[in-house]
Amino acid sequence: MRAARSALTLPRPAGLPGPAARLSLPYLLAGLMLAGSAEAGQGASGKRGAASQAGKVTGGSGLCPAPAGWGAGAELGALLPAEPGQSASRNRLEGRLAAGREAELPVSVEAERLSGTPGVDSLAEGHAVLSRGPVTLRADRIGYKPPEDLAEAEGEVVITRDGNVFRGKSLSLRLGRYEGEFVEPSYFFARTQAGGSAARFEFLGENRGRATDASYSSCPPSAQDWVLRSDRVTLDFAANEGVAEGAVLRFLGVPILAAPKLSFPLTEARKSGWLPPNINLDNKSGLDVAVPYYWNIAPDRDATITPRVYSRRGAGATGEYRYLSASDRGSLEATALPDDRVAGRDRWALNLRHEGGLGARAPVYRQDGSALLDYRFSMQRVSDDDYWKDFPRGVPSLTPRLLPTNLQAEHRRAADWGLTTAYARVQRYQVLQDADLTARILAPYRREPQIGLRQIGAARGFEWRWETEANRFSHEDRSLVAGNRVHLLGSIARPIRPLGASGWTVTPRLSLNSASYDLDEPLANGRKRLSRTLPTVSLDSAWVFEREASYFGRRFTQTLEPRLLYVHTPFRRQDQLPNFDSAANDFNITSIFAENAFSGIDRVSDANQLTAGVTSRFLDPSTGAEVLRLGVVQRVLFDDQRVTPDGPPITQRLSDLLLLGSTNLIPRWWLDGNLQYSPQTDRIQRQVLGVRYSPGPLRTINAAYRFTREATDQLEVGWQWPLNAHGREHAQTLLDREQDAAARGDPVSLSRFGAGGSALGCAGAWYTVGNLKYSRRDDRVTDAIVGFEYDSGCWIARIVAERLSTGRSEATTRLLLQLELVGLSRLGSNPLGVLRDNIPGYRPLRDEGAAIGSLPLTQ
Repeated sequence: MRAARSALTLPRPAGLPGPAARLSLPYLLAGLMLAGSAEAGQGASGKRGAASQAGKVTGGSGLCPAPAGWGAGAELGALLPAEPGQSASRNRLEGRLAAGREAELPVSVEAERLSGTPGVDSLAEGHAVLSRGPVTLRADRIGYKPPEDLAEAEGEVVITRDGNVFRGKSLSLRLGRYEGEFVEPSYFFARTQAGGSAARFEFLGENRGRATDASYSSCPPSAQDWVLRSDRVTLDFAANEGVAEGAVLRFLGVPILAAPKLSFPLTEARKSGWLPPNINLDNKSGLDVAVPYYWNIAPDRDATITPRVYSRRGAGATGEYRYLSASDRGSLEATALPDDRVAGRDRWALNLRHEGGLGARAPVYRQDGSALLDYRFSMQRVSDDDYWKDFPRGVPSLTPRLLPTNLQAEHRRAADWGLTTAYARVQRYQVLQDADLTARILAPYRREPQIGLRQIGAARGFEWRWETEANRFSHEDRSLVAGNRVHLLGSIARPIRPLGASGWTVTPRLSLNSASYDLDEPLANGRKRLSRTLPTVSLDSAWVFEREASYFGRRFTQTLEPRLLYVHTPFRRQDQLPNFDSAANDFNITSIFAENAFSGIDRVSDANQLTAGVTSRFLDPSTGAEVLRLGVVQRVLFDDQRVTPDGPPITQRLSDLLLLGSTNLIPRWWLDGNLQYSPQTDRIQRQVLGVRYSPGPLRTINAAYRFTREATDQLEVGWQWPLNAHGREHAQTLLDREQDAAARGDPVSLSRFGAGGSALGCAGAWYTVGNLKYSRRDDRVTDAIVGFEYDSGCWIARIVAERLSTGRSEATTRLLLQLELVGLSRLGSNPLGVLRDNIPGYRPLRDEGAAIGSLPLTQ
């Protein structure tokens, strides 16, 4: 039978420097090796997402089994020595304390035997435990000699703090000077789910330490597919710098990165240095190798300079400069490729962004009636029309052939009744035209300038909005009409609730659209000055009814939401007026309830019409989630519509019928569809049908069909799916964990290792990913993404091929290769953005919420 354990609680030792009487040993050991910078925070690059994504350090997500010999990060008790008569899972990792408060806490010592001579020495033996706050030190023997100020621990020394675990044979430390050594320490960092070992760790003072023959990996010690080793690592927390000498990163035994000397930050503070290389391969430029250098100029300024080499085109460079102040922020990005060997000319791109404000900034506007001035400037320019085809990743725009330049200022003043905004803007475009005349696009008009005043408000039951604006329109095509326009838009409405509640709302509205033109050249009728004013009267009535219902063995809250909108706008001939900014609205469930069939100012459709629609929704009464939605809407014309997008008047009395539906009534299935049916021709004019099957994480298949008569006939299929038993079990285990967490109301664990693991886990898990778009009209695959992901447990490999159409007979094809060393970094080209954007429901194999940052290395 073991002896009864003794316990002793000591106050803070007088005169010992720093927090926790320097017993916060794991904080310094958390800086051991490169993992130290990761443990300290974002640190590695400090750019926090602005730097190259290829170098992100990643922690885990999913549920791989814990590496043998480490235990699971979520079950630290399994790592600790058993205590007599108690569960081995007992530990003192209960919460975290604010910085600086550990020094105020008492030191607690527990052991089977406590002995010593006052003022000479003290000794705790037999499963000794010394703890203060979040720090726990366990060993077979812990002693302290006050004359020498020397603390010693021997025999299975284990230190834990905030999920981090440190083991070693023996520890000796002079507390006052904080000098000593930890012999043969091994370490495991909870945040990155990785660890390693060293021959020795030396404490060189309050803020300095040195590790000899250190290693770091997230792979099991018995099978380290990748490992980062260094002959010596010196840590200086006061200077926020770690220096590694003789660092070599090996993958499957092959050195892939090496440096005789490199440095890295230990905290969230940014640090200048090289980032991991980006590697891309496509059919236009060949092999593209870029090595970014991050320059931390000042706390409010930084830059990234990226030299690169294209195997087919030659050498070039990209530079990005960012700045931030109390009221302004912006960026400047420039790319240069002198003497492109393929194009035979210099290539370049420029992207400028700036935004700022006078006075305190606010998300929308301030409620105290004070004014706020914002200003913004943005510009995108490239060297030639083919740039967007040759460098699709180099034009960050939703409209890569239409690159805008905007200079804008807004002055806002808020009041209890609404918001008034004065604004001015200059807007121009660079249009990238195609050599194929059938693929050329018409550039929008320039606004040089646009000056306006608008207001929205509500008072005494009335709602109003108005806008007046003066524009100068010009165009790069000199044959098009140019000139000035002044317009006034206004509306006033009075919502009425006849039943005194929100279940029925009737809204009469009076609107006005007035425009005056002063043109540079006379029109065909010989006039240069023209104007027109059109009033619109509308009455909008909407109901919302609810009832409890039961279908398919389930209870629902069912709604019935009818809506009627009557609109009357008189006819005014407008074909003699210029058209600077008007275009036909898309015919859909939203635009059919609009008063005008056009966007912009220059065209106003005449109307004597009634739009009628009804929507019914089925809601889960316990969660409020929508399970099923059905809707139908149609417009009735009482008179011909003479101002139309296509020119000829619309004489049919009934518009096309719009039908919509969406549901996830069947578990794990999502279906939605929209259909436009023409009663006159008895044909479907447009339809979009989609279906997605997603039984759980890492498993999703979706398909869509899009059809527009005489325009589009496209099929699309996307997927992410496990290919083998390891992948299927990993996905199922992750689903079980999420369901258990949801049932308890707890957040889903982000740990890469689950309790107990499994026989298979994610080691050796294969997944396939992809998205295919096929045009039935052209009988060809327009865009395609096909790839594979392999998860070994401590590293992930991704290979993705992407084909992007840039014309009827042109396409850009690229190959994305990435190696993710879990807990350290990503190397190669990053396909995750492509997969997220193109595969609905795609989920990374590792949760990027645990990402630490890119690793700048200064040689």
